[in-house]
Amino acid sequence: MKKKERLADFEIDKLTNSIENFRTRETFDTEIVQLKIKDAKLIKKTDWLFDWKLEIKDKSKEVFKLSTVNNPSVIQGLISIEKKLDHIFMHLVESAIFNRGKEKMYLGIPGNLVAFACKISNERGYEGFVAFDSKTVLINHYQETLGAIQLRGQRMYLDDKAAQKLIYQYFKT
Repeated sequence: MKKKERLADFEIDKLTNSIENFRTRETFDTEIVQLKIKDAKLIKKTDWLFDWKLEIKDKSKEVFKLSTVNNPSVIQGLISIEKKLDHIFMHLVESAIFNRGKEKMYLGIPGNLVAFACKISNERGYEGFVAFDSKTVLINHYQETLGAIQLRGQRMYLDDKAAQKLIYQYFKT
């Protein structure tokens, strides 16, 4: 049976330097931690569109949670990545339900997670290269907000220049 193809469907609401409260504009330091199978119980199905427990169980993927330093038990966003031969592939990026839509709590969740994927790529010797498959309607959005380049069809990637910009934006390294 063929795996269902999932296309990137996250919106970069704002590139921040951490995450930012939507109403007050106060920023909060974040941390990103890898989740293991034993951590799957932290993910409430009602807060997510995707089945993150399946992502965590898939041994070819790594799942990371984004939370604030002061409140690490509340997951703000999740990302699923896979190490390829010469890049990192982003399978899923998702903000928690309370960080989506017009009444979201925080801005900057997806940008933070994509910057993290670039950072991991850089640390693993891939010079920041990250690829993902985009929904057609979001291709221009990713080009404008992230500096993503369309490779072919719906496959997009962030090159070393775009990656370094995001890494510096979020991690100041």
